[in-house]
This record gives sequence, C-alpha cells and structure tokens, in this order.
Amino acid sequence: MRKSSGRSSLRLAALALFALSLAGPIAACARSSSPTPGFDVTPTPDGGADTGFGGTIEQGDSGIPGTFESTDAAPDVSFSDDAACASSVEQAVAAPLPVDIIWMVDNSVSMQPAVAAVTAGLNAFAATIATKQLDYKVIMLSLKSKTNPIQINGSNRYAVCIPPPLSGDSDCGNGPSFFQASLDVKSTQPLEQLLGTLGQTTGYTAGTQRGSEPWASELRPTATKTIVLVTDDNSRLSATDFNQFAGGGNPNSSTLTLPVGLLHPSRNGQFADYVFAAIYGWGSAADPAVKCTYADSTQPPSAGATYTTLTQQTNGPRAQICENGATSWTGFFDAVAQAVVKNSKVSCELPVPVPPTGTLDPSRVNVDVASGAGQTTRIKKTTGAAACGTDEAWYYDSDTAPTKVLLCPAACTMANATVGIGKPGKVEVSFGCKTEVK
Repeated sequence: MRKSSGRSSLRLAALALFALSLAGPIAACARSSSPTPGFDVTPTPDGGADTGFGGTIEQGDSGIPGTFESTDAAPDVSFSDDAACASSVEQAVAAPLPVDIIWMVDNSVSMQPAVAAVTAGLNAFAATIATKQLDYKVIMLSLKSKTNPIQINGSNRYAVCIPPPLSGDSDCGNGPSFFQASLDVKSTQPLEQLLGTLGQTTGYTAGTQRGSEPWASELRPTATKTIVLVTDDNSRLSATDFNQFAGGGNPNSSTLTLPVGLLHPSRNGQFADYVFAAIYGWGSAADPAVKCTYADSTQPPSAGATYTTLTQQTNGPRAQICENGATSWTGFFDAVAQAVVKNSKVSCELPVPVPPTGTLDPSRVNVDVASGAGQTTRIKKTTGAAACGTDEAWYYDSDTAPTKVLLCPAACTMANATVGIGKPGKVEVSFGCKTEVK
C-alpha cells in the first residue's frame, strides 16, 4: 500500500481543526451580542410621555443612540486558502457625539413665573443629562440680570440668571458647559431673533433692539441640536421660514435681515435632525388654536400654533405654560432631557479594534451591525468617502495602514438607529475572513 504524503496529512489535520471550530464558540465568521441597559420614555395612550405631568407633556419618539461597549472575543484562527475562513470578533468602540441645547426664554412681564421656574430648574436639567455621560453644552438666549424686573427702553422686562454649578459664577457668568447671550426676547419674535443673532444679520447684532453678542461659535460642529423655547405667545415667523428661509429681508420687517433657515441646504446639515421642544400656550391636542387656561381662569395671549407645528415636525416634547406648579416644570425638564438623550448620536469613525493576534490584515476585516434581535447586517467596504453615495458601506482612513473604520452616511444612519443607549445592537469588526467589497 502507498504511504500517505505529508501534504495529505496536513490537509486532514486542517479539516479536523475546522470541524472542531464549527462545534465551538468560534464557528466561521461567528458573531455575538449582549443587551445593553437602556433609557426610554413610556408612551401614554395619547402619545405623551408618562412622567406624572397630568397629560400636559407630549414626548416625541426617536432613536436612542449611545456608546458602543468593548468586549472580549474568541481567539483568532487561520486556515489554508482552500479551507473555510474563521474569524474572531471585536466590538467597535465609538464615542458619543456632543449635544448642544439652546434655551430661549421670552422676557415679557407676563413671563415672570416661567423665568423663575427656568432659573430654579436648569441645573437639575443639566445634571440629568450629565448622568448619561454626554458631553453637553447649554446656550441660553435671554436677558441676563441678577435683579428683576429690569428696564429696557422704558418697559419692565424679566431676565434670567442661572446659578452655579451650571453657570460659571453667582453673577450669571459663563462656564465650561454654559454660555448666555443676553438677548431681549420679544413675545412674537423668538424664531426671528434666534436666526438673526445666529447669523448676526442687520438688526440682530449687539447693541440693537433685537440683537445680542455673537453665539454661533459656541455650537460644536458635530453636536446634535435641541432647541427649547419658553413663551406664552405665538411666532410671527412661520415654521416653514424658520426651517427653509432663503435669506434676505425679514418677511415681517423691511428694516431687518435674516440669514437662511436652519435646514437650508447651505448650512450643510448643521441643524439636521434637530429637536424643537417648547412650553407655551397650547390647550388642546386636537385643535392647535385652543389656548390653555391658568388657575385664575385667564389665558395666555396665544395658543402658539407655530410651535405646535415645530414640536410635531421634530418629535419634540411640549408642555402647557398654564401649568406653573413645580411638578409641572419638573416633568417638562425631564421630558426635554430624555429628548436630548434620544436625539444624541455616536461617532461613525470607529477605531479599528486590535485583533487577538496583534497583527492586522486589512484585507481580512469585515464590519457588521447586529440588531440584538438575531438580525445582523454585513456592511461592505468601499474605496472611500467619494464612493459612498447612498450605499450602506464603510472604508478605511488608510488602506495601507488603517487605524479607523469610517461608516458612510447611510451606514451611519442605520447604525445609530439600532445601536446605543437602550438598544442591544452593536457594531462588530471581525478578523480572518476576506473583506467583502461593494
């Protein structure tokens, strides 16, 4: 009988090892996932948040992004080219993007109770967000003063002064996570003033009646944006113009100029997916023209139909200005904090995990998004950002010496919808199998 060749013996050994791998935890291109504790808002039958607010808070629904956790993975195993590949899996670690929260408070005399509530409650609001390990910044647009009322052009106005630790000092100073631009917010002009002071256009610069110091530089380029308005009136600028205005003369005043709207293409997505939250004069979930009623049977100047449109368009929480009790304000602050967390996102630039062998073969790396419900999507590699298009794909920062996996915009959106705080999904990088390309 002819003796077996050494080559045949090696092949049999490889096949035996391969069979064992199928029975063990490192089956070919195996993946694993584990649930992550979450944070959510329980919806009420009418779509509102269950916060004990008596039905006067409505909470929108959006994704809950967060941080990808790193876990141990099975050891790396390699086979000859004619055997099935086997891979080890590492989770990609992505830092949460910062969150910018722009508060705007009407300074009208009728707003005295609301100004007091914001002053008293903003520190607790910030502390709630801080517990989620988010890099937050609060930007306040409202008159700044330690004493109230103050005289502006012969009229009484009520100003906001946030105490430490959110502010920098007891004199309403700025701090690491807080900036206040002193702006006399007019009852029907908040949306105009937000746009105008953001762009520092004619009529909205420091020293002018409707203007303030510049604050656009306080916004972080990659931060998600949440806008919170507190008022008892309605806006004379439409929701459509607030979002899509082409820039030019203010439609409501020939002497004023406005920049482009928040969602105008020229802003390159600076306010994409922003959330608009508000406490204002609405009184009916069914009819935006109905005003709420105060405890003394009076009503605010307007139901604020424009703000109803914006909160509904952006899935933002809202509350009734007529509910002035401490419990009501706490419920609103909590709902806004939850909306900020839900709207936060994670970076889609993921450091390449170190393979268990310590040696990276860039041609044998694959990226998957695991939903946590048994569904895994393989994202194929493309050549670079210019080749992304609308495909769910990824690419390296350098094909020859990669340090990062970068998700294309469509893949980034998909990942943020399934992975993060409150969601058991994860982004996995596997080593050993030949990279799948578009």
